[in-house]
Amino acid sequence: MSFKVSLTALLIAFPFAAVLGFVLSFWRFPGHWFVVTLNNTMLAIPTVVIGLILVLLLSRSGPFGDLRLLFTQPAMIIGQILICFPLLVAMMHMAYQGVSRHAWETARSLGCSRLKALWLITLEVRFAVLAALVTAFGRVIAEVGCAMMVGGNIAGYTRTITTSIALETTKGEYVQGIALGIVLLVLALVLNLLVGVTRGRSIQGASQ
Repeated sequence: MSFKVSLTALLIAFPFAAVLGFVLSFWRFPGHWFVVTLNNTMLAIPTVVIGLILVLLLSRSGPFGDLRLLFTQPAMIIGQILICFPLLVAMMHMAYQGVSRHAWETARSLGCSRLKALWLITLEVRFAVLAALVTAFGRVIAEVGCAMMVGGNIAGYTRTITTSIALETTKGEYVQGIALGIVLLVLALVLNLLVGVTRGRSIQGASQ
């Protein structure tokens, strides 16, 4: 459940975050500073506040209550998209700032479409992209506040690793909670090892 919800949210949020990060890096437009400031502000919002806002919006008395999304997996995915999107935008913004604008102009002058030019530039910062994906995935799979509030911690349907840890700890089952916590630690270690190995092989290949 944890992997399904988190990966779905990440795959939905990343393309939009990459495009926005690219636009913020390569273009200046009215309100540019406001968009950057707003995104940075969203980074600081606690996940439980995001969960609270979604509960108000998706509850039966809320504006989207007719959709009946509260306490469902789609609601959890929406919450995790809101959590990881500003982080992805910020990291992609930083990544694209390391690329010269001439790279975009050169790609366009050679006949590349906007989408292909964006893809080529993204390949230039692929390790920063990978780091952004790993960081965002770690943030959403490890959060508990929003998942608990909008998912309801329903066994077999919306219960994730983190909400299970909270539940087991509340019941006094600390051993079970620690075991689940170790799962998250191992996951974080494996992801970061994969990033390190991939980057190391690329640097070694480039030096040869």
